[in-house]
Amino acid sequence: MITRDDVIDLFAHLETGHADEFFQRVAEDVQWTVMGTHPLAGTYTSKEEFLNATFRRLDKILEQGVRLKVTHTYLEGSTAIVEMESLSVAKSGKPFNNIYCWIVAFNESGMIVGVRAYVDTALVKEVIDENEPHLINI
Repeated sequence: MITRDDVIDLFAHLETGHADEFFQRVAEDVQWTVMGTHPLAGTYTSKEEFLNATFRRLDKILEQGVRLKVTHTYLEGSTAIVEMESLSVAKSGKPFNNIYCWIVAFNESGMIVGVRAYVDTALVKEVIDENEPHLINI
């Protein structure tokens, strides 16, 4: 059974730049939906698909990659609600002050098997529009 302390410890990896340790606890066949109407929105049916479309894409345009700090956690049974704020800065030097809310489903082994992620749609689009075109010229 997952505890609130387990959730806090797991998500701390996203703040310290050790996202790989966080993603070791994500099932290969995770169902991950990023809500909104921005370039990262969609439903991903594998960890690899999600990482390629979101974290790895953002890592190219954020100075130290995706860095998220937990601000609130709630746990009911095997479902956690985790609110986070971005600690990231875009390559342009502009802070990426996004706010996240992830609803996370854990299985009995403590693996993440489902996520619904809510973000500031306009801010995601803005950081991509402002920073990805520069990658083409490199």
